[in-house]
Amino acid sequence: MDAFQKSSPFSCEEDPAADSADGNAPLMFSGCESIRAMSEALRRAKTDPGNGGFAKEGLWNRDDARVIRRLLVVDDEDSYRTLIKNMGERFGIACEAAADAGEAMEMLRRNAFDLVLSDIRMRGMDGLTLMRRAQKEFPQLDFVIMTGFVPDYSYSEIIAAGAADFIAKPFQVGELEAKLDRITREKLILRQLRETLMEIVEVLTSALEIRDPYTAGHQRRVARLAQAIAAEMGLTEPTLTAVRMAGLVHDIGKISVPSQILSKPTQLHLAEIRLIREHSEVGYEILKKAHFPWPIARIVHQHHERLDGSGYPRQLTGDEILLEAKILAVADVVEAMSSHRPYRAAIGLATALEEIGRQQGRLYDQRAVQACLRIFCEKEFRFD
Repeated sequence: MDAFQKSSPFSCEEDPAADSADGNAPLMFSGCESIRAMSEALRRAKTDPGNGGFAKEGLWNRDDARVIRRLLVVDDEDSYRTLIKNMGERFGIACEAAADAGEAMEMLRRNAFDLVLSDIRMRGMDGLTLMRRAQKEFPQLDFVIMTGFVPDYSYSEIIAAGAADFIAKPFQVGELEAKLDRITREKLILRQLRETLMEIVEVLTSALEIRDPYTAGHQRRVARLAQAIAAEMGLTEPTLTAVRMAGLVHDIGKISVPSQILSKPTQLHLAEIRLIREHSEVGYEILKKAHFPWPIARIVHQHHERLDGSGYPRQLTGDEILLEAKILAVADVVEAMSSHRPYRAAIGLATALEEIGRQQGRLYDQRAVQACLRIFCEKEFRFD
């Protein structure tokens, strides 16, 4: 700490705000107050109607809107760790504290957090490096960066690095509350947008199932299996969501295929097969106009591609194919072979698993196949 000459929240200088008789002066993380006295001041500010803006309940700490439930404070100064931890816990947030970035990464891997409040300058790894590494493993994790060295860092630089917000030390408690409130509002908006997107996807799925009753439930089963495979592979939450969303609409392009072909009880002619194979292109054209936060259109476009280039529509190979599309391909094949079709009886799950096992590394991604085999053989996954 001395090497960085960091400002302490508790200096030996007089702090007029701390001695205010009516308790209405701004609450600062500075002055000679003890942790206990500061906690009491926070309690008064929360409960006393005369305490201005901080007494007003913000959106971030309302039970019906709470999206910040677990908070991690990272700072090499014990006073800040304790103070912020006490503040969060006073509002019902589960708070944990780390003294350095290494300890913080260990805690992030053990538990899920909604927000990290991190100092920039710490011994060892700095706060910005911590943020980049953490967000690589946990892409949806928000960071608020703190620093007592404001001239050394610009707001735009910190936000561009990936932070949700930035706060300069020392700061008012109400200022931190306002930032948490803004982050909460953004998280709620994103949640509402995702829910709306899911509703739209469900409508598209239902529309196809009405036209093609023989494959009713196929997309839902594929989506569930694909998500389970992605989870078994240890992929991130955004990837799991992308795979599930794409699975729910992967055959949406079949809406352009005449229903008499979709439900034809005899073997399809070559021209009919070619028409059905256009569904991935049609699906891409439909979905690319929707601005999903995941590459749904591209995943749908590629879910019939194969590693060796024998798939369609573009004969892509290897790394040209999105990982999500490779996962979806495995799930689609297993479900399709396991289910009845108008022109054939179900081939069976055992045969389907044997087929993907035999073709792993040639047609299908080996990691996805191995994950699929594990969830069926070891974890007893079932479609229904």
